[in-house]
Amino acid sequence: MSYTFDILGVAPLLYFFHQQEEIIETNPQLGVEYLGCYKCTLDCFIESVEPVIPKRGWDFQQVVDTTIDFWINHSDTISYWKTRLEDAGKDNLLVARIANMKGLQQAFESLLDKT
Repeated sequence: MSYTFDILGVAPLLYFFHQQEEIIETNPQLGVEYLGCYKCTLDCFIESVEPVIPKRGWDFQQVVDTTIDFWINHSDTISYWKTRLEDAGKDNLLVARIANMKGLQQAFESLLDKT
């Protein structure tokens, strides 16, 4: 199975948790997880994805490798979001998405169905 990792933006802490609850209520089986970190570091995202992997039945090494690959290949994006997170202040999180490709496709298709 292949996975994808992307940084999506900066969000207030309470908004992030509200969105997480809404996702769990509306579509808990979707193969997409949203991660929030106070710091823009690879270690923070790897730590935040670790509890998700067994819950989803994902391959630990592939998920970690995908996250590391993103970190290695997108230094400009990471620098940009690190600055935005610092500008936003301490009550905000950097939000990222990790997903298996099938789950991400389902998430996009569900968005199209809502319109």
